[in-house]
Amino acid sequence: MKKRLIEILIGILVIVMVLIGYHLWNNRQKTEADLVEIKLSEVTHSAFYAPLYVAMENGYFKDEGIAIDLILTSGADKVAAAVLSGDVQIGFAGPESAIYVYNGGEEDYLVTFAGLTKRDGQFIVGKDEQEFNWNDLKGKEVLVGRKGGMPALNFLNALKNAGIDPAEVNLNYSVEFAALSGSYIAGIGDYVNLFEPNATKLESEGYGKVVASVGEKSGSVPYTAFYTQLSYFNEHKDILEKFTRALEKGIIYVKDHNEEEIAKVIAPQFPDSSVNNLKTIVKRYKDYDSWLPNGFISEEIFRNLEDIMLDNDLIKEYVPYDTLVRNISHE
Repeated sequence: MKKRLIEILIGILVIVMVLIGYHLWNNRQKTEADLVEIKLSEVTHSAFYAPLYVAMENGYFKDEGIAIDLILTSGADKVAAAVLSGDVQIGFAGPESAIYVYNGGEEDYLVTFAGLTKRDGQFIVGKDEQEFNWNDLKGKEVLVGRKGGMPALNFLNALKNAGIDPAEVNLNYSVEFAALSGSYIAGIGDYVNLFEPNATKLESEGYGKVVASVGEKSGSVPYTAFYTQLSYFNEHKDILEKFTRALEKGIIYVKDHNEEEIAKVIAPQFPDSSVNNLKTIVKRYKDYDSWLPNGFISEEIFRNLEDIMLDNDLIKEYVPYDTLVRNISHE
């Protein structure tokens, strides 16, 4: 009799556990089904964007009811095209691409609603071990990326701030952004401008040495920001507010935690990079004060970007800040 009772109790326990498991699974399925999917096109995949990946890995977007579909789209011009075509809802690239679109006469132009980085994230990689001086670039070939893009513009501005005439440097614009590392390894160029993790990867593999930060020399600009079409902004501002809240939680986490903690959180985003390399990268970006304190893009740093574009004859006059920048975050 006692044995029979135990068997009955075990059976009831198994049924209860199955029902609880199904209830939890069903709730999770419903929760995931209720999430709003946002297709986000990013210009490159780099630990330079650590706050974004922290927000993804720590579930901050999911907490806001958003599922992020992250799509790598090399080149800010291609990111802008993806947003304009409706293939993605949000583009993550240099806001210079939004300026080009606006000046091109697009009616449903791109509006920037949040920023992330406040200076260039490139590092100059060279072959020499000696102490670097910006004058060392004179007469040398430098792989700088696409002409008119943020990497090239900020490098030119860094040269200006270093008192170097760009005509004194052999600027190579012909190598696509995604091919910069491979081209340099193949022997093209004396120096190359690289984002992380590529710069640290080349250094760790003995192909070069990180000698300088472009961002430190170029100064503050809204280097990488989030934009969407004007129509989407007007119709879905509530979703963009949730997106920005999640992003800013990632920014705060990066501000309040050390490089090792951050590296461990974002490690799933970089399966080909060691945690030690990620620590080195994150520390570099922390040391150079690379991230905005929140998503707000000030008129001052936007004007700095326009000044660089004016200096390089890429625009003829200032574009309207209040038209192209629709901050969701408050300063």
